Amino acid sequence: MANKTLRRSVAVVLSTAMVAVTASCSLFSGGGAGAKPVLEKTTLRVGFLPLVDVAPLFMAKEDGKFSAIGLNVDTISMNSEKEAMAALNNGTIDIAFASHVTFFKAAAEGAELQLQGEAYQAGTNTMALVTLKNSTFTALNRGNSRPTIGVDSTDSIGALTTKTVFKAAGVNEVKLEQVEFGKMESALLTGKVEAAWMVEPHLTRVQKQIGAVVLSDTARGGTLDFPMSGYAATRRAAEESPKTFAAFRQVLSEAQLLGTNHLKVQEVLIKYATLDPQTAALVAVGTFPVSINPVRLQRVADMMESNKLLNTRLDVLQLLPPSAPVN
Repeated sequence: MANKTLRRSVAVVLSTAMVAVTASCSLFSGGGAGAKPVLEKTTLRVGFLPLVDVAPLFMAKEDGKFSAIGLNVDTISMNSEKEAMAALNNGTIDIAFASHVTFFKAAAEGAELQLQGEAYQAGTNTMALVTLKNSTFTALNRGNSRPTIGVDSTDSIGALTTKTVFKAAGVNEVKLEQVEFGKMESALLTGKVEAAWMVEPHLTRVQKQIGAVVLSDTARGGTLDFPMSGYAATRRAAEESPKTFAAFRQVLSEAQLLGTNHLKVQEVLIKYATLDPQTAALVAVGTFPVSINPVRLQRVADMMESNKLLNTRLDVLQLLPPSAPVN
């Protein structure tokens, strides 16, 4: 049974890879050298949060990779994933950036979504729980108390990974307090929360500004190399403009390779995340996947189900885009 499951997983990955190659060839071939694909629309509005995750998107814009195929990507800053999902649903944006947890929860609740790419995968201390340097909260399993932890949302990737690392430490109950990233520093200083879940560049910023210290990396054990975020469109929009979205996916895939240059990632952060060069240089950088891997993403959905963020199992394959149409 285990061998059959393994073979099935490998087949899914290989099939996905072939879809990506086929999409690339059909989209960019047939028009001669240097030919641009004929797109249904020439502008895509992408809602983003100023996190490390979206660095390749901005690098691709700077390098003219989107404009080279006749596509203008209009990046629109969002205050939260909730705002991004609302904007996607009402048509204010064409593509939303958010955590996979947010996308999968929305899909389980009936949202018709189509994934457009993975954005980011956790690395060491790219997401972590932090406390004040003089805090008595120095270990996850401190005493029998029920700690209050600040998270960006009580049903987010922060909530999921926080619960997971506490359970691994033998703590089954924590109180989650919803706090925006921009207000985490104040929540810590006023004692509203004992620890805060944060991601880069907020994680480095709070350590630099108030001397916060890492209580626990939340990318370890069951959440090691955890798939964090991605891009999604409504299925209807993607199906109405298949070549446009296929073009976006192809350029994004190429752009993700730029993320291997961590110095470039830190440099572009200064521009869209309003970081000073000294802080940007300290930011921890994870991995930028170049393709959508359903096996990797199913891990997120299954963990959500086991932690009761989903009532039933979600099949991630249903959210994947099809191959691009032939010109």
